[in-house]
Amino acid sequence: MQLPTALIGVELENFEERFKKAVKSNTPLLDRIMRYIVKRKGKQLRPMFVFLSAKLFGPTTEATYRAASLVEILHTGSLVHDDVVDDSYERRGFFSTYALWKNKASVLVGDYLFATGLLLSLEHGDYRMLKIMSDAIQKMAEGELLQLEKARSLNLEESIYYDIIKNKTASLLASACSAGAWSVTENEEATEKARLFGEKTGIAFQIKDDLFDYASEDVGKPTGNDIKEKKMTLPLIYTLNKVDKSTRQKIITIVKNNNNDRAKVQWVLDTVKEAGGISYAIEKMYTFKQEALNILDTCPDNEYKRGLIDLVNYVTERKY
Repeated sequence: MQLPTALIGVELENFEERFKKAVKSNTPLLDRIMRYIVKRKGKQLRPMFVFLSAKLFGPTTEATYRAASLVEILHTGSLVHDDVVDDSYERRGFFSTYALWKNKASVLVGDYLFATGLLLSLEHGDYRMLKIMSDAIQKMAEGELLQLEKARSLNLEESIYYDIIKNKTASLLASACSAGAWSVTENEEATEKARLFGEKTGIAFQIKDDLFDYASEDVGKPTGNDIKEKKMTLPLIYTLNKVDKSTRQKIITIVKNNNNDRAKVQWVLDTVKEAGGISYAIEKMYTFKQEALNILDTCPDNEYKRGLIDLVNYVTERKY
């Protein structure tokens, strides 16, 4: 599955230069860290959602470029902070900022990025987009804290799981789509439609991430990594709610106390597969994917709509 970059190639190229300029600093250490981060950025999925959501409704504007920069700046800041919270020494196959510059610098770099995003919006009067993104950042923090709270007890209902990922993961993708739509329409109905599309896609995106924990493909992290981190993913939640009491207790004990025992973690992975947790999560992922596509059906029919369809397909079919 290919990313629809050809449709927005010019926009992505211009965005790259604007993003580098936006995060540049006159402080030598900070500028060195930022150059390291910029060189190792990911596929820029969120800026793609911004540009395609904008062009779905009309030609891109300067506000669209600022929206894309704001989304990527805040996303990058959240990743830097996440690595500190998760004690993670690796990000996208390279050393994380946390691994190289430790806690203090990483927290300050994340703070710098958040402040940079705020200023970018305020200096141009992009108050509506700033509200969109501020709501997303607040929800991301709430989602992380709710996940942290529930990981202690491992007693999680499926509805709570959706609350967590809707806030933690889907909110930023929803904000990317809604900011893109707002940048060219300043229309609340179109903006809300784009937000809801992004939210449904973001939930499908996170469920796909959950499934990687059980995949045999090289997905950039060890199989069973979420179990080792005591994260309650959809396949595991389904299994805990389906198996008998003794099996459930055994799974909980392993996740809580033996999550570094490779053989026991493998037993949990096998049990989840046997209980139907994988197939259930796949079914739910495709349900949210279809809900996202149904929203797109009500939008203008053009090549950018088809580009968004390709992007949704990429999110759910990707191998890593």
